[in-house]
Amino acid sequence: MTKPDLAKRPADVSSMFDRVSSKYDLTNDVLSGGLAPSWRVRTRKAIDPKPGMRILDVACGTGTVTRILADHGAQVTGLDFSPGMIGEGIRRHGDHPNITFQQGDATQLPFDDNTFDVTTVSFGIRNVQQPELALAEMLRVTKPGGRIVVCEFSTPTTAALRFAYDTYMNTIMPSVVNIVSSDPEAYDYLFRSIQAWPEQREFAAWLRKAGYRDVAHRNLTGGIVALHRGTKPAN
Repeated sequence: MTKPDLAKRPADVSSMFDRVSSKYDLTNDVLSGGLAPSWRVRTRKAIDPKPGMRILDVACGTGTVTRILADHGAQVTGLDFSPGMIGEGIRRHGDHPNITFQQGDATQLPFDDNTFDVTTVSFGIRNVQQPELALAEMLRVTKPGGRIVVCEFSTPTTAALRFAYDTYMNTIMPSVVNIVSSDPEAYDYLFRSIQAWPEQREFAAWLRKAGYRDVAHRNLTGGIVALHRGTKPAN
């Protein structure tokens, strides 16, 4: 069994997500202390899906956010590198008329330029081996004037919260994972990927470098999660 590390070799990461796909959402809801659903709601509000809107949900996992957006009338394509995740998404949401699932690589998106009104990724961009390339690809497939919304773990805004968060991640969470997860080793990698991820201002700089304008972010839960957004120039 391959164990992913922070080199994020695509085959290892894909295999890991295949293994955890069936219990992935339940595990995340438990590990977040029940906060994950509220983060999804904030992401949906930032996107503001409407009938007729075309949205690409990159690293869609089992399609949890994909489904929320589609339930508000948007035509949503959920893309993920892991066949296990895509299979689970199809099993759960494949009969939804507004959803299409497709396996694919975030760094080589299989779509034409200027296709989507919004591209989004929730808790997946940090698992991409070349995240800046993925952001550039998301820009390419977004229509001029369209938007990107990224929800991702980030850096708590106070020293006290950072200490409490690190303590939870390093001492409490592993015990919880051993109880609820189908693959504790996978979550060891996921914890380390969170701790190694750049803080809010650095990620915002990546968005600007990719070509987005009007880049901003909003901290959720004291910066444990950050909701980033940007706009593709109209011309």
